[in-house]
Amino acid sequence: MNSTKIAVVIPCYKVKGKILGVIAGIGPEVTAIICVDDCCPEGSGQFISANVKDPRVTVVRLEQNRGVGGATVAGYEAALDKQADIAVKLDGDGQMDPLLIPVIVSPIVSGYADYTKGNRFYNIEDVMAMPKLRLFGNAVLSFISKFSSGYWEIADPTNGYTAIHARILEQLPLRKLSQRWFFETDLLFRLNTIGAVVVDIPMTAVYADEKSNLKILNVIPEFMWKHTRNYFKRIFYSYFIRGFSIASIELVTGLALLAFGVSYGVHAWVVSLDRHVFASSGTVMVAALPVILGLQLLLSFLNYDMKSAPRLPLQNRLLPKVKRPSAREASP
Repeated sequence: MNSTKIAVVIPCYKVKGKILGVIAGIGPEVTAIICVDDCCPEGSGQFISANVKDPRVTVVRLEQNRGVGGATVAGYEAALDKQADIAVKLDGDGQMDPLLIPVIVSPIVSGYADYTKGNRFYNIEDVMAMPKLRLFGNAVLSFISKFSSGYWEIADPTNGYTAIHARILEQLPLRKLSQRWFFETDLLFRLNTIGAVVVDIPMTAVYADEKSNLKILNVIPEFMWKHTRNYFKRIFYSYFIRGFSIASIELVTGLALLAFGVSYGVHAWVVSLDRHVFASSGTVMVAALPVILGLQLLLSFLNYDMKSAPRLPLQNRLLPKVKRPSAREASP
């Protein structure tokens, strides 16, 4: 790990009371600390520049508020400009222990993973200590995220403690990622489309007097819509564009049979009501059998999808770039 250049990206928005402690807790294994002032009303960028003497610290100031996703992308671009090998995203509110950085980057350094993220649901004691509303919201979003991202073994999708290999960053359309609270889950979807390996890292979050800017009940409708959109995009890309397999046939056939069985059954039911006669056993079977077969095929497809998460790290299959161009210059 000594030869690995690790850059820590910290989006800074209303974290003036915690940010100095977060920076001070970052260990010597990190070569660069990028603090992104997301047009913070507290002037966090100026505050950091005036109070932090650590030569590793760079402040990036955004003229307009982009949200946590947009600020993180700006930090990622700065990390690529600094020739970092791994970019770690760390919140500035003190909920994420900087001492965990060597642990969270370890699977990437060893070539076992392309992207790692924290998981606050690993230990039951930590789960019980989590605020109940936050626990409920995260549980719902974790379940829906499995469908949209394709990473069925991953939990806690909104966890912002992450690490990613620079070669993987270079493959992602960073400017297309959701700029606000859906950023982490949208990133998982994008990682699946390029075949990146994602690994959860057990962690404990610290809940003190800080107030989260994320309102779970407010974002659930937005998240549900975006998860649905990403699910259909992922299925279409993975099973009909990038690859075609028996699962593709199961999906199409299952949907067709289910649609036929339901539509035929509804039609037969309406006709029988109109004529005041009972449907024959043959009519019932013509409606029921396609529904049963369709559901079986869709369950088989779901089972295939659950087992098809990327297993071979992408970083080991990409040629390293001798010199990376500036991310800002490379952007259209």
